[in-house]
Amino acid sequence: MSEEEKKSVLLEIKDLKIEGYSDEKWIEIVHGIDLTLHRGEVMGLIGESGAGKSTIGLAAMGFTRDGCRISNGTVLFDGMDLTTATRSERRALRGSRIAYVAQSAAASFNPAHKLIDQHTESALLHKVNTKVESEEDAIELYRRLRLPNPEEIGFRYPHQVSGGQLQRAMTAMAMSCRPDLIIFDEPTTALDVTTQIEVLAAVRDIVDQFNTAALYITHDLAVVAQMADRIKVLLKGDEVEEADTRKMLADPEEDYTKSLWAVRSFKREQKPPPPASETPLISVKNVSAAYGPVKVLDGVSFDIYRGQTVAVVGESGSGKSTTARCITGLLPPFEGEILYDGNLLPPRYQDRTKDQLRQAQMIYQMADTALNPKKTIGEIIGRPLQFYAGLRGADLKKRVDQLLDQIELEPSLYYHRLPSELSGGQKQRVGIARSLAAEPSFIICDEVTSALDQLVAEGILRLLDRLQKELNLAYMFITHDLATVRSIADVVVVMKEGKVVEMGPKDEMFKPPHHEYTDLLLSSVPEMDPDWLTNLLESRGVDNIGEAAHEKKT
Repeated sequence: MSEEEKKSVLLEIKDLKIEGYSDEKWIEIVHGIDLTLHRGEVMGLIGESGAGKSTIGLAAMGFTRDGCRISNGTVLFDGMDLTTATRSERRALRGSRIAYVAQSAAASFNPAHKLIDQHTESALLHKVNTKVESEEDAIELYRRLRLPNPEEIGFRYPHQVSGGQLQRAMTAMAMSCRPDLIIFDEPTTALDVTTQIEVLAAVRDIVDQFNTAALYITHDLAVVAQMADRIKVLLKGDEVEEADTRKMLADPEEDYTKSLWAVRSFKREQKPPPPASETPLISVKNVSAAYGPVKVLDGVSFDIYRGQTVAVVGESGSGKSTTARCITGLLPPFEGEILYDGNLLPPRYQDRTKDQLRQAQMIYQMADTALNPKKTIGEIIGRPLQFYAGLRGADLKKRVDQLLDQIELEPSLYYHRLPSELSGGQKQRVGIARSLAAEPSFIICDEVTSALDQLVAEGILRLLDRLQKELNLAYMFITHDLATVRSIADVVVVMKEGKVVEMGPKDEMFKPPHHEYTDLLLSSVPEMDPDWLTNLLESRGVDNIGEAAHEKKT
């Protein structure tokens, strides 16, 4: 390494070993990782769930989660060893010179405070700007990240914006002190494909303009191809290989890396349309709904039949999850009606019978926020069994064990565990078991695979497909992942700004001609080409997101 390169090194990790405490002993989970990151450089960390990506990313801040510790090695940030630095020295860096963008924005924001107050907190704490200057800077960053109404959106509470908007607000918050290093931990998994493009382009532009270095942690290989200058592949706490992005994509050396590059195989055969005489299990008829004075659904109509999967796709804020809230009675529509098996459902869930409530269940996007962290897996799955079936004692335990078997988790190993002791895929399986405990006929799957790596996500899709066949379940699959739609859907409903713009059988929906909005969604799916994002922006007449055009490093 030349003297010039040595001077530009911002982060240098040597022989990093991290241990986790389990079963009353310390077990090594990261095994001697080396990493060098220069100013203005983006390194992608990829691998399956449990590879150690997030653990290493947090260690780059001199931080470990509860139950973990750095047992060996050095973490040099601009010459300071964070493994030996005092707590006050590390805290002085975090938020100012080192920032972190978490995967789950919903779990990261304080629900009791407005977005802009949380945005300005770090800049005020570190005396970077005054309150007024910080608010003005927040609005500019909101604009750069293409948030709607940038002058106003910061004065909303977290629950008053969509998940994609919240993720962009968190990215803006990380930039409030113009840090030297940002750790991006799966920052676009909650975003639809069109929003993801804007965020990726904005992040690239910010990195270029401010010479910010970044660790970009992701399981999305097409995304890392657009973002990273170099890629490090990890497996179970070990490094598999590292190379420049173009070389890694074109010619990976290791078999494990080649297996990650492979296209996943699962694709369920599309079911034929039901006979005209069959009554839909769920009918959404001309439903309109609002949050306060703001109309968010406008005359939405579609049907779902027994044993069928209807995928509802669209950008963040298009009304997908709001439609689900209307179906479940959480948001009563002011117009239209919801029918179950031909019978009208009361608009408010409080007015529905226990059996009506039982028939429609929901699996949520973020299992981390959907499962009570203080309850065991047995208690979490047992709760609906107690409520709907009145089970107690041995009968309750027996039924929970059956449900754990059904989702392919060994009861003796998982019954007494807490959610924190499970991987992301295992937690999502618990969410599936909890929904099955009510013995429903209809399940809403709200972005259930978006936070999972490809291998784990495929396992969840296969599980849902098997359960659908065994139990004749109907699914409403809310997703922004068009690859998932291709894998599992029978019918596709495309939504935009609270309206259904196109609908039809999956095979027909993926053939041209498309509605112009559907065409926009299809053309926005990232490809495994480092030039894809740059070329797409140019084809759409967008040279830059922000002030400077991005020129992809080679």
